[in-house]
Amino acid sequence: MTFFSRLNLQEGLQTLSVMQWIPVYFILGTISIISIPYFMVFTRFWCLAVLALAWLAYDWNTHNQGGRHSAWVRNWTLWKYFQNYFPVKLVKTHDLSPKHNYIIGSHPHGIFSYGVFINFATEASGFAQIFPSITPVLATLEGIFWIPIVREYVMSMGICPVSELALEYLLTKKGSGNAVTIVVGGAAEALLCRPGASTILLKNRKGFVKLALKTGAYLVPSYSFGENEVHNQETFPEGTWLRFFQKTIQGAFKKALGINLCTFHGRGLTRGSWGFLPFNRPINTVVGEPLPIPKIKMPNKETVDKYHALYISALHKLFDQHKVEYGLPETQELTII
Repeated sequence: MTFFSRLNLQEGLQTLSVMQWIPVYFILGTISIISIPYFMVFTRFWCLAVLALAWLAYDWNTHNQGGRHSAWVRNWTLWKYFQNYFPVKLVKTHDLSPKHNYIIGSHPHGIFSYGVFINFATEASGFAQIFPSITPVLATLEGIFWIPIVREYVMSMGICPVSELALEYLLTKKGSGNAVTIVVGGAAEALLCRPGASTILLKNRKGFVKLALKTGAYLVPSYSFGENEVHNQETFPEGTWLRFFQKTIQGAFKKALGINLCTFHGRGLTRGSWGFLPFNRPINTVVGEPLPIPKIKMPNKETVDKYHALYISALHKLFDQHKVEYGLPETQELTII
């Protein structure tokens, strides 16, 4: 096999690894939702469906109690191809001591949060080597854990619900050395993400700070430089029928599913073509210095505001220290709304 043949094979595998990521959730979810009633009603193997439902009932609280991490799944070769597609890199600026627990605030959300997924839900970028003795957990929407098979898949990667119940358990009942990553801006922030932008939703996002105070977990800012560069997002001019259609569809998705629908595009199956795959542009997730937080059972508003302001200051500092290194101009400012 020639060098160019190997190169084309590597690029093809990288593209396939990214292509499968979102569809696999829908496929697994569809299989589980359809197969259980099908086996129960239309086949002689109804007992399998009953066993599946019994297991789901028995195991219902596992995702709120630390889940089930699988080192094997987190180390799949698939994720290495995924990482190299962009590529994605995890950058450490300070050590994280296993004597403490941490809440890592992740910014920005991007369209699909590729960087945060690869860096904290897989071992493709070497989290275990970069932060030894720290157990990473990535928090996401709780609804995904209501779907059989899908819940097992995401739990195996160290993903948990972004709920107070699940996060408090991880930060108070699982010892020390746990790092929970929260994409603070949430899905709403995706609408702000486009190439060249550095605007995040944080001004009124204080729940993660309150959680840190209640549990004594240190706060750690992180910023994924390049996350906003991998898709182009379209916002049509106000007053046009395209903008009316866009707002109508976005409103319907928000009301029905609680998510924001972005009008985006990227590259196609080959570089330079049009499609919905992300562009091959680097994503560098820089993890900042831990901010010590006192443990206060019932923190008041003034205390929450104080540490929220300290976190914002630390995030600004992190952004300004690394923005030029990762492709942004010196004049670029981090805008917080």
